[in-house]
Amino acid sequence: MTRLIAFNKPYTVLSQFTDKGTLASTRETLSDYLAVPRVYPAGRLDRDSEGLLLLTDDGKLQARISDPKHKMAKTYWAQVEGVPDDSALDALRSGVDLNDGRTVPAKAHRMEDPANLWPRTPPIRYRKSVPDSWIELTITEGRNRQVRRMTAAVGHPTLRLIRVQIGDWTLGDLASGEWRDIKP
Repeated sequence: MTRLIAFNKPYTVLSQFTDKGTLASTRETLSDYLAVPRVYPAGRLDRDSEGLLLLTDDGKLQARISDPKHKMAKTYWAQVEGVPDDSALDALRSGVDLNDGRTVPAKAHRMEDPANLWPRTPPIRYRKSVPDSWIELTITEGRNRQVRRMTAAVGHPTLRLIRVQIGDWTLGDLASGEWRDIKP
């Protein structure tokens, strides 16, 4: 029977079970949170991003979730510098030119500060002279650091990034560092 796990990946945790980067590394990995044999991440989430990471023991399901050719939608909450105006949001919705080509149009809108959001350690840097705000972005591509590069391209660098949904699977009420089995 296929096993699928939803994990709320904390900030600075690597999306892998071992850290092969440096000898005697103290960086946190998935093995610091999950003692589940034979499951592997379906896709990845950068070390400085948080939120939903799916893990499975089914190679076909893993490929369907992570392979860009399947164009599975992924939704992110991005805390950005400044308050994006309609032209910045329209640019995200129509596609943004990045150094590796134009992005596919995204769904993008301003949102209220997320309720009951866990604190991030360390917290984002706050600047008294520059406000911050939240936007929700849904993309169907999976380029390296794509959401961060998109928000920067429209003049609103990302301060905090949380993935809340992959396809039909959502983060729900999982606290940072928690996981649960979900239906494949």
